[in-house]
Amino acid sequence: MHVGDRKRPPLSPQEGWLSDGRQVLHFRPRRYDRWSQSLEVTFGEVMAGGEPPLLKKRRELTREQAIKLWAQKRQQGWQPCAPQWLPPAPLSPG
Repeated sequence: MHVGDRKRPPLSPQEGWLSDGRQVLHFRPRRYDRWSQSLEVTFGEVMAGGEPPLLKKRRELTREQAIKLWAQKRQQGWQPCAPQWLPPAPLSPG
């Protein structure tokens, strides 16, 4: 079964990419244990001429917030896409 075919989100966070053709979101697991689950979401703007997207901001979201954001973007027509850049170094815990 393909991950995109699931009706429910995976039990453990997984990396994923979404794009609407102008913007890109990168979801990356950050912390995952029994009591605390979070993902880092990086927002980028697609640049002309095939340049890598311009990274705009990074946020750490709970698993629930990340699932909600993913679902909202998919409803707005965003599509899963291939990785658009090499991920930046993770945010330091704190």
